[in-house]
Amino acid sequence: MPEVATDRPGPELTASNTPQAFWRLTVDPAPTDPEWSAAIAKAAGELPAAARRDGDDAAALLFNTLGEGQFGPDHWRLGLPRRAYYRLKPLLPRSLTTRLRSLHRGVAEQRFELGWPEEPRWAAFLAATVGHLAKARGLERLPYVRLWPEGRQFAFVLTHDIETAKGQAFAARVADLEEGLGFRSSFNFVTERYPLDQGLIADLRGRGFEIGVHGCRHDGRLFSSRRRFLRRAARINRHLRELGAVGFRSPLTHRHPGWMQDLEMEYDLSFFDSDPYEPIPGGVMTVWPFRIGRFWELPYTLPQDHTLAAVLGERTPKLWLEKLAFIRSVGGMALLNSHPDYLREGPLWPMYEQFLRQVREGSDEQWHALPREVARWWRARAEAAAPLDVPGAVPGVLEIEPDGRLSLAAAAAGAGHRLAG
Repeated sequence: MPEVATDRPGPELTASNTPQAFWRLTVDPAPTDPEWSAAIAKAAGELPAAARRDGDDAAALLFNTLGEGQFGPDHWRLGLPRRAYYRLKPLLPRSLTTRLRSLHRGVAEQRFELGWPEEPRWAAFLAATVGHLAKARGLERLPYVRLWPEGRQFAFVLTHDIETAKGQAFAARVADLEEGLGFRSSFNFVTERYPLDQGLIADLRGRGFEIGVHGCRHDGRLFSSRRRFLRRAARINRHLRELGAVGFRSPLTHRHPGWMQDLEMEYDLSFFDSDPYEPIPGGVMTVWPFRIGRFWELPYTLPQDHTLAAVLGERTPKLWLEKLAFIRSVGGMALLNSHPDYLREGPLWPMYEQFLRQVREGSDEQWHALPREVARWWRARAEAAAPLDVPGAVPGVLEIEPDGRLSLAAAAAGAGHRLAG
């Protein structure tokens, strides 16, 4: 019987992700903490009621959104049916598990409390906060440090989880496609489920791809007890060191932000902005990186490939492109998690190729980067005493329009994008 988690995560893990840390305003004099608090309280109405149940102060709102606290204290613990499913899953054919997920689709959608595939309320909250701050000061323009290097409008990040030996064998073909179109990605390996192809890993790294860890076993039991997690965390940390990796994604996106503080990683990829179809549904509501305690979180923000094809029955990249358009409009991070195991089957391969070709057409406005580059950029931007001194930083201007909406503009480039407020 799995032990009950008594070390529940708290607001301290997400407390540093304030709107002032996000915007990095360069106005003089700098807004005071009371000014920010008043603006945050006024903007809180943009968020779900569940996110406001502990009050409208920043710490409570940050934990209930970015920390998923709005879903309750037992959000991270799988119920008995799901625990039983993961014990039986290795014995079930993939066709049956896929069919079960498809049948569960209606229930998942009916119970889901966030918007999907787009959840715009966190972006609206950030915009409203800085809008109220500006209005209180009687300002129409606020200088800030733009969100992405060189003033790019949004970020585009590709990641892959390799679940089986067959997926590992197909990874080189995925890399060939991406390299041919000018992209690079991260490949996350399950370190104890199949023999790692060290030649492949060396080749990928030599070609500019990134290597990460996707757990030890992929059996759905990493978080079944604190004791088991600590044992596996020690092995995961060893594999991170041996592979020279700094990033991790938990198998099946099982997660516990408190327990994960024991992982020696720079960034994590186990959370998502909004997803009703995962084993632990929910979402952090944001399409930007943020800090969870000791590491930076890069949530995936585009639907996973298996969800798109097997659960939703899509045969074109239409949903990916529609979500990408939303992320572009708010200047966020479009991060995709796909699997060589699934890309080699059925309709996903042509869908993926078509998606990449269309994304390449808008390459001038995007910052295409590896996940470690994104995590290090956001860390540097957040921690620098003088953020404009960070390599790649570009000054911008937040302008309040007559209708109260905000338009982000880079002062140097004279171009920007609209952020709903």
